[in-house]
Amino acid sequence: MNLSIIIPLLNEAGNLPELIAHIVRLDPAPQQVILVDGGSVDGSVAITNNVLKSTETAQSAINWRIIESTVGRAQQMNAGAMLATGDVLLFLHADTELPADAIDNIRQAVAQYDWGRFDVGLDSREPLLKIVGLMINQRSRLMSIATGDQAIFIKKSVFEQIGGYPDQPLMEDIELCKRLKKIARPACLKSKVITSARRWQQHGTWRTIFLMWQLRFDYWRGVSPNVLKQRYYK
Repeated sequence: MNLSIIIPLLNEAGNLPELIAHIVRLDPAPQQVILVDGGSVDGSVAITNNVLKSTETAQSAINWRIIESTVGRAQQMNAGAMLATGDVLLFLHADTELPADAIDNIRQAVAQYDWGRFDVGLDSREPLLKIVGLMINQRSRLMSIATGDQAIFIKKSVFEQIGGYPDQPLMEDIELCKRLKKIARPACLKSKVITSARRWQQHGTWRTIFLMWQLRFDYWRGVSPNVLKQRYYK
């Protein structure tokens, strides 16, 4: 299996050094990592280039690429996928950390499944946020739907078959999974990725829970992603 990791960036300067160092430490390593910047104004591209020139990163066996794209997570991930050389694609958020044996887990999964995702945990000791992570994982198992925070991986041939991520500003991960599960059920890996709890902490846990439920319900009943985006980024 050849794996390409695709990471959309937008003003992630604070996360980039740790993100890149973490990927370098994966064992085994991915063959390729493509970072796709959507117009950052915080120096993300320059920071990435500097980190990639560091001794440890430069000596890694990973093929690193950084490209620029129009803003929009779906468009950025599709742009990265077009340049990917791997036969399996892993879409990773910049604030999400993979387990050390993620590549082996994916290799075992794609021997039987066309796509899948990891369980997720939030990087907070708040008991309520631990429950939120458990609920996300359980819902994902029941519905065969994953969020971007769960590090979705897909065979490239299947990704191309469904036309990639839908060109919409929100819920692109939900729509992608709806299309994928018409083809096959996902591999639901119990191995856990750890993602940032910053949105929950900034906007309040209960408020964020209510907003997410409301947005998902409205998307299910047909509200346009463009309308939902305005509420999500309020």
